[in-house]
Amino acid sequence: MPLTPPALADSVAARARSTRRARLQDLAFEKLTGTFALLVLLALVGILISLAIRAWPAFDAFGLGFLVSDEWDIIDDRFGALLAIVGTLATSAIALVIAVPLSFGIALFLTETCPLWLRRPLGVCIELLAGVPSIIYGMFGLFIFAPLFADYGQPALTSVFGVLPLIGQLFSGPQNGLGILTAGLILAVMILPFIASVMRDVFEIVPSVLKESAYGLGCTTWEVVTQIVLPYTRAGVIGGIMLGLGRALGETMAVTFVIGNAQRLATSFYSMGNSIASSLANEFAEADSALHVASLFALGLLLFVITFVVLSIAKLMLLRLAREQRGRRA
Repeated sequence: MPLTPPALADSVAARARSTRRARLQDLAFEKLTGTFALLVLLALVGILISLAIRAWPAFDAFGLGFLVSDEWDIIDDRFGALLAIVGTLATSAIALVIAVPLSFGIALFLTETCPLWLRRPLGVCIELLAGVPSIIYGMFGLFIFAPLFADYGQPALTSVFGVLPLIGQLFSGPQNGLGILTAGLILAVMILPFIASVMRDVFEIVPSVLKESAYGLGCTTWEVVTQIVLPYTRAGVIGGIMLGLGRALGETMAVTFVIGNAQRLATSFYSMGNSIASSLANEFAEADSALHVASLFALGLLLFVITFVVLSIAKLMLLRLAREQRGRRA
C-alpha cells in the first residue's frame, strides 16, 4: 500500500535523522581514536624532551666526546658512553646472529614439516617463552647457565675458535661464565619466541596454491621456502626481526645479571662489560652528583635514539620492499 504524503515525509525525515546520527557517531569515533593516537605521540615527544633536558648537563660538560669516551669515573665525575654503547650493540648483535636462524628453523618446522598433532602444542610452548619475566632469565643465566658455560661451553669454544687467526682473540680471556657472550646468549633465548612467532604467522598466510604449485613442479621444501615463502613474506620477516632487536636493545634485568657489570671496554666475547640498560639499573638509585645523574639520563637518551634509528631503518626497508613489489606487479 503506497504511503500517503504525510507518512512519506515522516519516513524521509526519520531516514535523514538516522543518517545524521550515524555521521555524528562516525565523526565522534574518528576524533576519539585520533585523540588516542595523538596521546601516544605526545607521550613519546614528552619522554624525548624530558630526557634531553635532564641529559643536557652531561653533554654541556663533556660535549660530543661523551659519545666516544670510555671513561666512567664516579669519583672524579668524568663519564663517557662508549663502554655502554659497545656493550649494548655487541650483546644485541650476538642475540640476533643466534636467534634469527633458530627462529627461522622453528617457523619452518611448524608451518611445513611438523605433524599436525604436534603443531599447536609446540607453537603454544614457544609462545609461552615470551611470557617469562626477564628477571627469571637473568637468574637462570647467573645460577645455572653461567657455571655450565664456564665448565663446558667456553673451553669448547676456545679449543675450536681460539686457535683461528683474526677471530681467535675474541675467544680469549678468563672463562668464568659471565660476559658479553653470555649476555648475548640469554638475550637470544629471550627474543627467539617473538621472532619465531612472527615468522610462523607470516609463513602461514602464504596462499596454499603457490606452495602446492611449486611442489607440483618438483621443488623441494627448501626451494619452496626460499623461492616462494620468503619472497612473499619478507616484509613480515624483517618486521619480526626488528621487533626482536628492539627487545634486545632495551633489555635490562637479564643482561644485568650475566654481563658482569664491569666498566671497561670488552676485548673478547668472554670479557665482562656493561650495557646502557644495565648501567641505568645498577647506578641510577645510587647516583649522588648532578653530573652522574645527568650522564645516566644521557645514556637513556642514547638508548632511545639507537632504538629509534634501528626501527626507522626497518621501516624504510619495509617501504622500499613495498615499492619494489608494486613495481614488479605493474
